[in-house]
Amino acid sequence: MEERKKYDYEFATSTSFHGVHNIVRTRSKSRKALWMTVVMGSICLVAWQIGSRFANYFSWPTTTSVVVQYVENIEFPAVTFCNLNRFQTQAVANLSAIFFLWSIVSGVLHLFDTRETFGQEIKDFLQGNQNFSIKEFTRNNGFYLNNSTLLDCEYFGEPCYPENFEHVFTEYGNCFTFNHINIPAKRRVSASGRGLSLLFDVKQAEFTDDPALGFVDVGITFAIHSPKAPPRFDGLGISTPVGMHAHAAIQQVKTIIQEYPWGECKPNIKLQHHKLYSTYGCLQECKARHIQNQCGCLPFMLPGNGTECDLDKFYNCVSPELYKIELAGLCTAGTHNSTCPVPCEETDYPTTISYSTFESEKALKFLSTKLKKRPEYIRRNLVYIDIRYHDLNYKMTRQQKALSVSELLADVGGQLGLFCGASMITIIEVVEYIFTNFCWMCVFLLLKAPEVPNWNTTDQNAQTHKRRIQEC
Repeated sequence: MEERKKYDYEFATSTSFHGVHNIVRTRSKSRKALWMTVVMGSICLVAWQIGSRFANYFSWPTTTSVVVQYVENIEFPAVTFCNLNRFQTQAVANLSAIFFLWSIVSGVLHLFDTRETFGQEIKDFLQGNQNFSIKEFTRNNGFYLNNSTLLDCEYFGEPCYPENFEHVFTEYGNCFTFNHINIPAKRRVSASGRGLSLLFDVKQAEFTDDPALGFVDVGITFAIHSPKAPPRFDGLGISTPVGMHAHAAIQQVKTIIQEYPWGECKPNIKLQHHKLYSTYGCLQECKARHIQNQCGCLPFMLPGNGTECDLDKFYNCVSPELYKIELAGLCTAGTHNSTCPVPCEETDYPTTISYSTFESEKALKFLSTKLKKRPEYIRRNLVYIDIRYHDLNYKMTRQQKALSVSELLADVGGQLGLFCGASMITIIEVVEYIFTNFCWMCVFLLLKAPEVPNWNTTDQNAQTHKRRIQEC
């Protein structure tokens, strides 16, 4: 016990924990009480500060930084164009059900209910046309892109042609993508104010749609997206009416989101049929899996490999299954625990759009002579679209951890040093002191343990055994 008291005194007078030696060395009771209060108060304050720092760290705080990076050249996005009137007038003159059928088929992209309003008409059509293919009908009798509908195309001073566009199905029927992912080399621009210029003839008399379904406009709608991502028109399409010149100034914005628990992304999620992960592509694959499991077929507008759904399956199985997926929340997006969380990296192209009347009186006469079209026809059918970068830069929005592990340790160390003058060495000293006292207690209990008499043991052996315990 004497040695233990001596060890306690040596620890109190030599430890780097400030203030403890003042409690031990002073003989004045008032000073001893004062320093006891100061030391205990400092310990309470540092415990409170360290607790709040750990609470803050485990709330997973983040900060957002925005950086504008200027470059010599920048990748041009993909642009998908569609006619607001989806079908050729002559082909659907006696097939009004086509509009409703396409709305059911494209419901896998944009949910649209036609069952209650047009249910009987669709049933009658299906009974009389069991082998009808809405996919081939739309491909052959929807909007087409050739030299008569694409009157002029220019990309960065070089001419482009209908062959440079790739066909894709959307809720607008036949659409065509410029700068799609299958091109051999990426298209890049090296000067702002120049990009893609197109002159469309929508042929208003040749193409039509059903106003009862909300298709009442005439013109071209287009979506700007990454070449690796599918086009999305639901809420993101930009419409350009006839007789107008649309000036679209784009900017590239890259967004980087932290993984959970700091952010909502999951970096390990990969898509089977898209090279680039996106929430929209993930939702498409999720719907495809559920429909294929429940209906035994795959809608042609969804990614995947499987037996293509016919019209009967679309009406009786696919359409009800889509509402089931929507109501039951089988394919959700947004948070980390949803089916399709937000991507960790995403590239968007926010667009500033402005319009001017197309064309002026003098230009109208020039085009009328060049195209051999009447001025009235030009004003009612032609659409001019310019898509260009506003500046040769991209904006990067990065979500970052507000507090890293090293910063947490530095903060904790700062609090210990400020209130107690302690450091990592001090913590090791305290741990060593506690461990040594634990060993003292073990030895004390061993010495106080009742000895069992052993008549076969000599006094000399007993003394040796006791000495070994004391040494321990």
